Amino acid sequence: MKRNFPSPLMLAVVALVGLTACTPNKEDKPPVPKATVDVKAGAATEPAALGTLPKIAAAPKWSLKDVDGKTVTSDDLKGKVVVVDFWATWCPPCRMEIPGYVELQKKYGKDGFVIVGASMDEGGPEAVKSFATSKGINYMMVMADEAVVAAFGGIEGLPTTFLIDRNGQIRDRKIGFEDHETYEKKVEAVLGEKA
Repeated sequence: MKRNFPSPLMLAVVALVGLTACTPNKEDKPPVPKATVDVKAGAATEPAALGTLPKIAAAPKWSLKDVDGKTVTSDDLKGKVVVVDFWATWCPPCRMEIPGYVELQKKYGKDGFVIVGASMDEGGPEAVKSFATSKGINYMMVMADEAVVAAFGGIEGLPTTFLIDRNGQIRDRKIGFEDHETYEKKVEAVLGEKA
């Protein structure tokens, strides 16, 4: 299904009305069964409480193809702090977070930090690759599948983002847009921990 990209005016309207997440179209995707490990248990963390983020659950193992067809696995990222961001090119809140993610990857990549954009787009890897190039995305792009969505407990809205520590523990799960400064504090808290 082809999606129209929102205009800058539409993005401004979305920001004004406070839309923070997109709901995947039920006609586009069949329901995904819930994982046996409930990674939803983690509550949103307030910025003031960011000394240590709680350990929510062990992150699931996954294997996906990137936009060039190369297989990427969670094992490839062992020992790194990883953000797995389920998103779509047609989702305004997802698009609003991209500049912040680009900045985070530039700033912390040298410290063992990796962002994985797991696209929920149906247009295929070429459409996602073209979008990523046009937006200057500097982090890994993979194509999500139903097995990985299920392993992470299902996706209720986009973006859904998981912050995983160096030991493979999910430390934060967020649904929807979160301002860059708040999310950067979470990343810094996890990066500052020893493995």
